[in-house]
Amino acid sequence: MTRYLARARLRRDASVAALAPLLLPGEDSERALASHRLAWSLMPPDAGAERDFLWREEGPGQFMLLAARAPAPSALFDVDFQPFEPVLAAGDRLHFVLRANPTVARRVPGQRGARDDVVMHALHALPGKRQGGRDAARPEVIVREGTAWLLRLGQRHGFAPDPARLAVDGYNVLRIPRAGGAQPIRLATLDYQGVLTVTDPAAFLSGLAAGFGRGRAFGCGLMLIRRAGAA
Repeated sequence: MTRYLARARLRRDASVAALAPLLLPGEDSERALASHRLAWSLMPPDAGAERDFLWREEGPGQFMLLAARAPAPSALFDVDFQPFEPVLAAGDRLHFVLRANPTVARRVPGQRGARDDVVMHALHALPGKRQGGRDAARPEVIVREGTAWLLRLGQRHGFAPDPARLAVDGYNVLRIPRAGGAQPIRLATLDYQGVLTVTDPAAFLSGLAAGFGRGRAFGCGLMLIRRAGAA
């Protein structure tokens, strides 16, 4: 199935610029919810459609989307898009960027499906560490656990990241508001960039289309790729 890769930028004309503070709140968690709604607005209206696109925020008012349908004309955004039909073979090397919500299953008696983000899960497992010690260990844990999660992901989805050329940072915890005073959604994100080798083209392309990891409704899971030179 053909998919479409789109870049959307909030228009700079005066009427849209005046709305920008309302459309894109400055606080990260509120902006994640607002961006979720703006991303939906870029899709053709279809009351019965489930989410069939991935998106990520590139900067204030700037989004990348990978969608099963071409984006709709927008009064708020300038939108450029093109078919996304990469032809890949085993052994191909690609530069990539990915914002992900890396999680691990947590055992809770009487519950199913409980999950922690990999960083917090590892920090709480550190023996004898108080909060100050956990804060000091956090940078190392982010790299170690973030890398391990991506390597496991690659084994399932047909790619092998190069640990020597991998950057893992940007650990950010969002608490996204929900209607009716319900408990906020807790979403921890990590930013990855590096080089990977395709090991199973069909599995990798399927993963690209579906998105990697959780939190896809809130801007996680979209991997952007481009060809890498020889090693």
